[in-house]
Amino acid sequence: MIELRNLTKSFDGRTVLHNIDATFYTGKTNLIIGQSGSGKTVLMKSLVGLITPDSGEILFDGRNVLAMNREQTAQLHQEIGMLFQGSALFDSETVLGNVMFPLVMFTNKSKAEIRERAMFCLERVNLLGAENKYPSEISGGMQKRVAIARAIALNPKYLFCDEPNSGLDPKTSIIIDELLSDITHEYGITTVINTHDMNSVLGIGENIIFINKGHREWVGDMSKIYNTANEALNDFVFATHLFQEVRRYVAETGRPNPKAK
Repeated sequence: MIELRNLTKSFDGRTVLHNIDATFYTGKTNLIIGQSGSGKTVLMKSLVGLITPDSGEILFDGRNVLAMNREQTAQLHQEIGMLFQGSALFDSETVLGNVMFPLVMFTNKSKAEIRERAMFCLERVNLLGAENKYPSEISGGMQKRVAIARAIALNPKYLFCDEPNSGLDPKTSIIIDELLSDITHEYGITTVINTHDMNSVLGIGENIIFINKGHREWVGDMSKIYNTANEALNDFVFATHLFQEVRRYVAETGRPNPKAK
């Protein structure tokens, strides 16, 4: 479990995060949503240590990140998996090489053990048979699955995903969502997903935190999001969901909009 207490961050005198309180639960898919410029990216970067907040606390299972020394911080980083928006695979490495990379860098396992663990992770994301291909030889959806396999290679306690469905078609996005949800529940990971994809919110949003203009304005799950009285959230949900429905229609029919002849 990850807890945020009164988290505040400013840049050049402008407050981007205002006393954020939030809880991200173990074994659940925790989603951060909000419009561009809402502060959700700054919040995610604060969670993974790329940005240092001005004040407040970030607790990983009771451990205050902002009070850790260098050794403690390094240990925590070993417990974190990251799925980047653009997959961030090494073009010069094979699929297997990409998944093996964190194991080579951060463990003392033998080469045979590293290969075995990497192959297990590839099997878990249904990519056995693709291990000798290079990223340029596989689809965007497969690249995302390689990135997921790499992110779970070190058996992380915490998994952070930045716009995991960016650039993917609706059907592939659903596959990635379901895979992230399955892995979260199967391994009891605290998974935090930064997304603007309402299909993800409605499909796997077990704990949803809505950020608006740097404030945490709403918390709930996918069953409650349509019944909220929060006006800003309603504007975000319905506008974004309409866009996703149009995108799905275009992908399935090839027509530019539902009224096209």
